[in-house]
Amino acid sequence: MTTFNLVVQTPALTGELIEQISAIAEASGVRRLGSTAARLLGVNDSPETRDEVLAWGERNHVDTAYIRSGTRLSDCKVLAMDMDSTLINIECIDEIADFGGVKKEVASITEAAMRGEIKDFSESLIKRVAFLKGLSTDVLQSVYDQRLRLNPGAEQLVGRAREAGIRVLLVSGGFTFFTEKLKSRLNLDAAHANVLESVDGKLTGSVLGRILDAQGKADTLKSFAAECGAQPHQIIAIGDGANDLKMLANADYSVAYRAKAVVRAQARYSLNVTALDGVLNWFEP
Repeated sequence: MTTFNLVVQTPALTGELIEQISAIAEASGVRRLGSTAARLLGVNDSPETRDEVLAWGERNHVDTAYIRSGTRLSDCKVLAMDMDSTLINIECIDEIADFGGVKKEVASITEAAMRGEIKDFSESLIKRVAFLKGLSTDVLQSVYDQRLRLNPGAEQLVGRAREAGIRVLLVSGGFTFFTEKLKSRLNLDAAHANVLESVDGKLTGSVLGRILDAQGKADTLKSFAAECGAQPHQIIAIGDGANDLKMLANADYSVAYRAKAVVRAQARYSLNVTALDGVLNWFEP
């Protein structure tokens, strides 16, 4: 018989919160994982209890995750991550647009696309990139240097994953200028994104080649997983926007990170208040 543990995480996890959720989940024991997390042992995993746990977590701003007992990080083979607003703190295209004075126009399209209100990601990207026409390519480096930051826990998650023998894939509907720099910086195994066209040091307002859209991200993960001999139960995939949903569907550990509602509704796990390295607490030593 499969038994489950429940990992609960929030920046200030009090004893009172642990007592509340232990009673709801009918935990047989508790192991504290520092000041921000705890593993509740042998919990009730009925659909009704899971729903009650989820509702409690939302009310109390606590991230909850049901994990099979005995699961270890080294059981996984692939970690796939989106870039913009997942691995990093910004939407790169919005910040590029800011240097051209058109951030408001571009960001409004970005937000609608990430919420799933624009169904054709390729069309939305073409519209947004067109606003960048004439900008110096130097702007890309300025965005990287001045605006781009790794999200909290990113380095820890990637580092521990690599130590566990997991191969790490960065797959983005953004741009290769940034993914390649992050690949080198974090020693990632692979990175895929779209290529901004430039001529004589100026952006043309176009993307070269086939656009890496939602289906493209899913196909990229499938291909990478096949190379690694990874099945869905051995894949962790993390994203925040509607164009990540098809990719997330290929991973049993599908994670919505600070995500839009449409993504939280479909991903198996959510990190709403916890840093990216909160994923590590799901797995036993």
